[in-house]
Amino acid sequence: MAKDYYETLGVERGASKDELKKAFHKMAHKYHPDKAGGNEAKFKEVNEAYQVLSDDTKRQQYDAYGQVPPGGAGAGHAGFDGFNGFGGGGFDGVDLGDIFGDFFGGGGRGGPQVERGGDISIDIEITFEESIYGAQRKVVLGKTSPCDTCSGTGAKPGTKMKKCGTCAGKGKFTQMRKTFLGNFSTVTTCDTCHGLGDLPEEKCKTCAGLGVLKKQEEIAINVPQGIRAGEMLRMSGRGEAVAHGVPGDLYIRIHVKPHAIYRREGNNLVMDLDVKFTDAILGATYTIKNLEGKSLDVKIPEGVKYGDVLRLREKGIPATSRNRAGDILITVRIKTPTKLSRKAQKLVEELKGEGL
Repeated sequence: MAKDYYETLGVERGASKDELKKAFHKMAHKYHPDKAGGNEAKFKEVNEAYQVLSDDTKRQQYDAYGQVPPGGAGAGHAGFDGFNGFGGGGFDGVDLGDIFGDFFGGGGRGGPQVERGGDISIDIEITFEESIYGAQRKVVLGKTSPCDTCSGTGAKPGTKMKKCGTCAGKGKFTQMRKTFLGNFSTVTTCDTCHGLGDLPEEKCKTCAGLGVLKKQEEIAINVPQGIRAGEMLRMSGRGEAVAHGVPGDLYIRIHVKPHAIYRREGNNLVMDLDVKFTDAILGATYTIKNLEGKSLDVKIPEGVKYGDVLRLREKGIPATSRNRAGDILITVRIKTPTKLSRKAQKLVEELKGEGL
């Protein structure tokens, strides 16, 4: 009976190459002979299936005829038993470091991993003016931070560091392991010095030699000019610290309080201006204040209509290295009186008589 390579890898017949590779990695991990509960026969079957399905020509032949002509899959399978080291033909195109890394300590690729502290995310609210001109805010966070006494070294101030006797100052161990696939190097981190290679002669009493401790830390946040609501700032290394590792990052999400007068549209400031009915007819000059409190004159032209937009050029958001200065856009809203005196009513009737 012909072998069902798709069933062997546990994928659908239309599986992509990425899906095939992931399935092969999973099965290779599961059945590897050097792993507890491994199965060499199954391992070879998985390899044979992958060799066929990962090759476009062989896969086309297999899909058409249910098998591959001599010299196809068989060649890859036969070469597997005699495989020695990474030069064999049984895993063409497959990264053995990716497949066996978890039970060979990385296969000698890159050495031990440095532990990283967790990231922290917070929200802050700023005023509309601060979002335009920038600001500095301070927050106090309770988190794991580097020890101030020893500056994160874990050593008592004034004492020296000494070479770790366990790893001879290397911070790691490299071992060679022989398997039927060849020789693999295993790199492990030294548990005594945590990969640092050095140890304090005398531990810091504040942090007990860890170099980090839980405390309240004040952090200054520089809010850049022109930031928008919802944007996120990232402060590298200001997240949670971790013993013998690198700290995480601090993420700050910005919220902006609405302004009583202005709204933001791109680099422009937008506002509404109530104009008297008579000023709309005859024209007038109004005074407004910009975000800095400076008075600006706004000329209301004769016959302005409700909804007309007046522009004060380059009086909006200040110019930056990336954008030019914005404008102030003023939307006219004409105030229609609800009550009129007898005199005013008579004058309006006269205007009506004039066709206005």
